[in-house]
Amino acid sequence: MSYLTEQQLKAFGFKKLGCNVLISDKASIYNADQIEVGDNTRIDDFCVISGKVSIGRNVHIAIFCNVAGGEKGIILHDFSGLAYGCHVLSQSDDYSGQALTNPTVPDQYKKETKQAVVIGRHSIIGTSSIIFPGVTLAEGTAVGALSVVTKSTEEWSIYMGYPAKRIKARSREMLKLEKEYLESEGK
Repeated sequence: MSYLTEQQLKAFGFKKLGCNVLISDKASIYNADQIEVGDNTRIDDFCVISGKVSIGRNVHIAIFCNVAGGEKGIILHDFSGLAYGCHVLSQSDDYSGQALTNPTVPDQYKKETKQAVVIGRHSIIGTSSIIFPGVTLAEGTAVGALSVVTKSTEEWSIYMGYPAKRIKARSREMLKLEKEYLESEGK
């Protein structure tokens, strides 16, 4: 994987750009002036990051992910991550047939849901999962592969399915490792 240079990253005009940020030269970034990227974050090949997006430190967004912040925004807190092919959406058309759909149609003929999405610290989203508008993944949430999350979660829990349901509690052991890691960096 080839990453953009620091000079190339600065040329995007991000709202905020941390240190040691790795973004693939094959990723697509739109509305960079609305995007914040924290230290030690990595965005892999063929990802699309657009709209109002805030990415914390030590976040990984794996290959083929779509993070569509739109107007309301998406927040990925520290140490969170998206596995291969995930979609996080803050906007969605109304599929009921009561309105027209797609971006080629003027707003007065559409009925879109527009709600912020929050992905809490230490939350991980499994391969090919989808997070819908208005969802908050509480701290420590783990979402299994191929899951569709339509409702907010409980902290330190594991969710799976379509729609995603709570399976069991998740260990907090990683919090000790986080503390050790941050102390090693002098944070």
